[in-house]
Amino acid sequence: MRLAGEDRLGPSGKPQPRANNTVRLDLALLGHLYTVAIKEWGVGLPSNPVMNIRRPAPGPGRNRRMTPDEEAGILTAVDIHSNPMLGWIVRIALETGMRTSEIVTLRRSQVDTDRRIVRLLKTKNTHPRTVPLTLAATKLLQSAMDHPIRPADTELIFFGEPGRQGLRAPYAFDRVWQETKKKLELKDFHFHDLRHEAVSRFVEAGLSDQEVSAISGHKSMQMLKRYTHLRAEDLVSRLDQVGPDRKSGTAAQQN
Repeated sequence: MRLAGEDRLGPSGKPQPRANNTVRLDLALLGHLYTVAIKEWGVGLPSNPVMNIRRPAPGPGRNRRMTPDEEAGILTAVDIHSNPMLGWIVRIALETGMRTSEIVTLRRSQVDTDRRIVRLLKTKNTHPRTVPLTLAATKLLQSAMDHPIRPADTELIFFGEPGRQGLRAPYAFDRVWQETKKKLELKDFHFHDLRHEAVSRFVEAGLSDQEVSAISGHKSMQMLKRYTHLRAEDLVSRLDQVGPDRKSGTAAQQN
């Protein structure tokens, strides 16, 4: 039987370095537990001990972009998988920037393919939002809803097998996703990076911060900045476009 601390220590049993954000989340969870214990359960503590612990500074955040070869490899791999739901989910994440939980819990009633929108009722930040769909995303969702082996006992678009009580949970694809990454030798690539890629592409397409925020659901512009790192080569091409105008303007001022 494994002890709870063994997973935190790693396979060698030795302490493993943890990222700043991991420590911050752990402390936040512990702090919340103490708050509930004191305020709601009446535990006799004078104060929350976690509140006196200095938290490490937030980490820089991931800035992982997909290369064209990586994208081609991932899409090819998921498209040939025996369950077509894997390919639909991956492509929808890349087209819409929706979170994993938002995609796999989608129900047919939330999707309006005529108006090309998805209504998200439960989101990470608790604020419902409406996500506009690209033509590609609309076709993907329509294909998923038209799945010929769709069971009649669920409204879920991406469904799993019935559980003990006969109810279907969302399609659990993490294992096959990890296997796919291993085959492609993508060690430093997370499913969430598809969201990062999608939101970055929205910015590169010229959408404003407010427009991108409305699609992605980010509450603060500071958080959104983590997802708006433009590729250096794209900036080079844009600099080339403004270069001649700047030179001609400078010459005109001198004349």
